[in-house]
Amino acid sequence: MEVNYSRIGKLIKCRREKLDLTQAVLAERCEITEQFVSNIERSTSIPSTETIMKLAAALDTTPDEFLVGSSKYPGEEWKAVADKLRPLDAKQLDLVSSFIDWLKEHSL
Repeated sequence: MEVNYSRIGKLIKCRREKLDLTQAVLAERCEITEQFVSNIERSTSIPSTETIMKLAAALDTTPDEFLVGSSKYPGEEWKAVADKLRPLDAKQLDLVSSFIDWLKEHSL
C-alpha cells in the first residue's frame, strides 16, 4: 500500500480550515514551524508518524482521518472521552482500559 502524501496534506489543510485555524496557530500547537505545516499541506515535505499524531491532536481528530480519509470515531463523542483521559496517569489509564475490557465482555 502506497502512502499518498498529497492527499494527506489536502486532508490536513481541509481540517485546519474547517476549524478556522491559521498555519501559524497549527504550527504553534504542534511545536513545528509554519513553513513545515505549509510544506506538509502542499506535499513538499513528508511528515513523520509523530508529526501526524501531533497534527491530529491539534486538529481535534484522529490520525486515521488523514491516513485513510475518515475519522474512526464519527461525531464528537470520542473527543469528550479523550479530553477526560488526557490528565490521567499511567495507572489510571490502565484501570480505564481494564474497565473498557470488562464492558466489552458484559453487555449492559
